[in-house]
Amino acid sequence: MTPAADAADLVITGCTVLVHDAEEQAGFRHDAAVVVRGGLVDAVTTADAVRGLAAAERVDAHGQVALPGLINCHTHAPMVALRGLAEDLPTEEWFNEVVWPVESNLTERVVTLGAELACAEMIRAGVTCFADHYFAMDAVAAVVARCGMRALLGEAYFSSQGERGRQRSLEFALAHRGAAGGRITTALAPHAPYTVTEADLTATAGLARAHGLPVHLHAAENRDQTDTSLARHGVTPIEVLDRTGILGADVLIAHGTGITERDLPVLARATGRVAVATAPRGYLKFAWPTTTPVRALRGIGVPVGLATDGAASNNSLDVWESMALTALIQKSTEGDPRWLTARQALHHATLQSARAVGLDGVVGSIAPGRRADLILVDLTGPHTRPVHDLAATLVHSARSSDVRTTIVDGRVLMRDRELLTLDVPETVRELERRLPALTDRGHGRRVRTYDT
Repeated sequence: MTPAADAADLVITGCTVLVHDAEEQAGFRHDAAVVVRGGLVDAVTTADAVRGLAAAERVDAHGQVALPGLINCHTHAPMVALRGLAEDLPTEEWFNEVVWPVESNLTERVVTLGAELACAEMIRAGVTCFADHYFAMDAVAAVVARCGMRALLGEAYFSSQGERGRQRSLEFALAHRGAAGGRITTALAPHAPYTVTEADLTATAGLARAHGLPVHLHAAENRDQTDTSLARHGVTPIEVLDRTGILGADVLIAHGTGITERDLPVLARATGRVAVATAPRGYLKFAWPTTTPVRALRGIGVPVGLATDGAASNNSLDVWESMALTALIQKSTEGDPRWLTARQALHHATLQSARAVGLDGVVGSIAPGRRADLILVDLTGPHTRPVHDLAATLVHSARSSDVRTTIVDGRVLMRDRELLTLDVPETVRELERRLPALTDRGHGRRVRTYDT
C-alpha cells in the first residue's frame, strides 16, 4: 500500500484487527489499517502505510479493535414487538397461551416496525447480518434493503396452511434472492418437523435442490421434542430430516438442544451442508435440561453459529451476550474449563457463523476479497482494562455497548454510536400505538397449537 495508490472508499486506521491465518487460527494485528474499495476489504496493512492515502471517508480507530461483523444465525426480528409479553412460562404455555394467539393479530405494518426496531438494536450491538424466519417477510426484506444490513431471509410456513404456505415460501425466496445489491440471500423456511408434515418436508427438500436454495427450520429444539418424536414415530426429529431429504439440501437447524448421540452419524453422513444455530439465553429461560452439543457437532464437522432467537423468548438480540454464554455454558456442560476457550468462541462468532448462514468466503473474516462487514469495538473503558489476553477481554469483558462503529459492504451504518440509517424514536412511537391491537387475546385464535 503506497500513497500513490488509487483513492479508497474508506480507510480505518490505528486499530487492532482480528485476523485469521491459513489454519483459521485467530490472531491480532496491532497498529493496523483496513482499506475498503467497492464494498470489499482491499487490504489489511499498517497504519503508517495508509498515512498519505486519499480516501472518501476515514475513521480514526485508535484504542479500538476491528472485528468481522457479528452474525445472528437464527432470529425472528419482528418479534421484538412481543419482548417481555410472555415471561416465566414453560414452552407449551408460552406458545399456546401468548405467542401464537398474539401472532394471529400480526399485520404487515407491525412486522415492518418490529423489523426496524430489531435492525436498529442489532446494528448497535455490532450485528451486520442475521438469519430470519418469520411471516410477511416482504416487509422485512424492505427494511433490510433500507437500513443497509445483510440477511438470510425465509418466509415461514406450517402444513396447516396447505400447499399455499409452502408455495409462498418458495415465491418469496425466488423473488428476493440477491436483492439489496446482493445483501439479501434467501431460504425455504418450514417451521419445524412437529408443525410440518413429512410430505411437506419431502416436497420442500425437492424444491430446495431444484432451485439451489437452502432450508432454515427449527428441529430437535429441546429434548422433549426428541422424546415425543421417538414415542410417536419411532424416529428423532433429525432422523425425520434425513428420511425426508432435508439433509440432502443445505440446511440451517435452529437450536438442536435435543440432538442425541444417535443423531450424530446421521448428521455426519448428510450430503447437504448442515449447520446448527445456538441461542443459549433462551434455553436458560425455558429451563431446558440440555444445550446445543457444540463439541460433538464440531467433532463431526458441523459448524455451529451463534444466535439469539426472537426477543419474545430471549428478550435481546445481543449476539455478544450469546458468545459469552455459549463459552460459559459449554464449559459447565462439558465439565471442562479448557472448552470453550475465548479464541474458540471468537471462531464460532466469525467463521463458523458465516458458514452457518451460507456466506463462507464472503464474510466472517477481515481479509482482502471479503465483503467489508466489520465493527469497531472500544476497549478503553474501565471494565476492559487492563488487557492481558485480548481474546478473553473481547469475549468475557467487552459488551455490545462497546461497539462504536458498524459497517456493512463498506457503508457506515453506525458511527460513534449514532445510527445513520434508521429513525428509532419514530418507529417506537408508531409501534407502541399499535400494541393494544397486537396483544389482544380475547378472540381465542392462535396461528398453531404447540403439541410435542
